Amino acid sequence: MAKFTTEDKLQAVNRYLNGTESSVEIAKSIGTDNKAILKWVKQFEYNGVDAFDKQYTNYTQQYKLDVLNYMIEHGTSLNETAAIFKIAAPSTLSTWRKQFETQGLDALQSKNKGRPSMKKESMKQTNQSPAEGSVEALEARIKQLEMENAYLKKLNALVQNKEKSPNKTKHK
Repeated sequence: MAKFTTEDKLQAVNRYLNGTESSVEIAKSIGTDNKAILKWVKQFEYNGVDAFDKQYTNYTQQYKLDVLNYMIEHGTSLNETAAIFKIAAPSTLSTWRKQFETQGLDALQSKNKGRPSMKKESMKQTNQSPAEGSVEALEARIKQLEMENAYLKKLNALVQNKEKSPNKTKHK
């Protein structure tokens, strides 16, 4: 489906509301389906021109619950509820409802999207270094010394093996 500008949507809504053309005719002329036209009309009826402004929002758990309760109490459809609350896609409401029915209230909690920042991780590690003289700090120091000791032992063993090796090159 093609992306439509606010002007395209407004023209389609006005053509439909004038009553001279059906949603099917308008949809064919602009290259979409008639359900999109009807959705735009609903959005326009509830929110006016502002209905077509793009909104990128993160909904809270309480807001999602309020929307679902409104839909149940008033018996509104997905399209109508989405238009009333200015939610871009009615399928969003369907997803919320399924999550709530299958997993309960916690499923409506917003989740962080994308890859976490590496900078935050490194800052957490440096800020959480144990206090000087604490048990954790002493254990960390012991571990570090043990690793250094093991490294030096390996290095010493390699040097001794190299000296004892019969494969020494002879100088001519």
